[in-house]
Amino acid sequence: MKFLASGPMKYGANEAAMECDKNQPRFIRITDINEDGSLRSDSFKSLPRALAEDYMLKQDDILFARSGATVGKTFIYKQSWGPACFAGYLIRFRCEQTKLTPKFLFHLTQGNDYWSQIGETTIQATIQNVSAERFGDVILPVPPIPKQQSIIDFLDKQTARLDALMAAKERVLWLLSEKRRALITRAVTRGLDPKVPLRDSGVPWLGKIPVHWRTERAKWLFSERDERSDTGEEELLSVSHLTGITPRSEKDVNMFEAETTEGYKLCFAGDLVINTLWAWMGAMGISKVEGIVSPAYNVYQPRPRIDPSFVDALARIPIFAQEVTRYSKGVWSSRLRLYPEGFFEVFFPVPPINEQRAIVEYISKETAKLDALRVATELSIALIKERRSALISAAVTGQIDINANATRV
Repeated sequence: MKFLASGPMKYGANEAAMECDKNQPRFIRITDINEDGSLRSDSFKSLPRALAEDYMLKQDDILFARSGATVGKTFIYKQSWGPACFAGYLIRFRCEQTKLTPKFLFHLTQGNDYWSQIGETTIQATIQNVSAERFGDVILPVPPIPKQQSIIDFLDKQTARLDALMAAKERVLWLLSEKRRALITRAVTRGLDPKVPLRDSGVPWLGKIPVHWRTERAKWLFSERDERSDTGEEELLSVSHLTGITPRSEKDVNMFEAETTEGYKLCFAGDLVINTLWAWMGAMGISKVEGIVSPAYNVYQPRPRIDPSFVDALARIPIFAQEVTRYSKGVWSSRLRLYPEGFFEVFFPVPPINEQRAIVEYISKETAKLDALRVATELSIALIKERRSALISAAVTGQIDINANATRV
């Protein structure tokens, strides 16, 4: 079965894309398409019609994401999107509709059999990229059009049920994340005793705190550490707003690496490390291991009256990241930098040291419960996705009687 597979745009098309011009075709990128196949209304870009002519989309064209983390995502173009052309990281398939129904092809590409032909090694490569030719070389099962329509009707119904179940599970994940964040925020800013008298901290981001807590600027609680590695052979650490401080070897990082790490900053267990450029996003935390970090980062050693684990919990909540943004310097929000002189101006809540440790223990215990629920929920989502792919593969290849299974999931 042959169908039209168009690859990436000519060089320069991406650069020629411009901000919204309703008189020109919309320039569709993979980032413009939502998970449910709808089109985002923001970040609208268009392309001059003269450049877009060869890449204009028609009703029911199939779009494949051919590169990056979204490789393999499939979408169907609808005229309701308006006049549009597609970007280089998408591939367009146009079916011979007398032989192959677009919606059947769409379902088929969600199944395990289709991707087994393309090859897992290609999909899981460090730089994920699948060519239009590789997509086009896949051998497709093509039943008669009436049979295709029966399979489409069956899969539309069954996948809708599974998708609704996955959406509910995703909602649970979001609620668990919100509960985790609220639990930590309340513990590090209000303590564990709900009956304790409160007072105004005098710090806007903190609000009211227990009467026996103090507030102190960071300059009284931390000292800057600027010790350098002679060899660069220590463990290289990564600083992320998602995972805090972790060995880079444990992460799937494809970013540029320096030829040598000599002169990188030493970091010891218990030190606070802040990614100077991404502090406004919350890229900071306490290191649990010794290692080295980029010389562009800042390393701080907590003084004895503040527990490192308490600092870690506090530094990782969104409201704290918003506070340090006030002391960051830069012209654009995405280019703000938190230098030591700014960090040292930030106010911290300072409970008695024994209470700090009790708060840390409470957070560890309660978040462990939430994390266990999160892992179980993520596993159930993975199983639903596996069931969905298996069901699709079985239906499009005729391995199940869709009439007998019409009421089953």
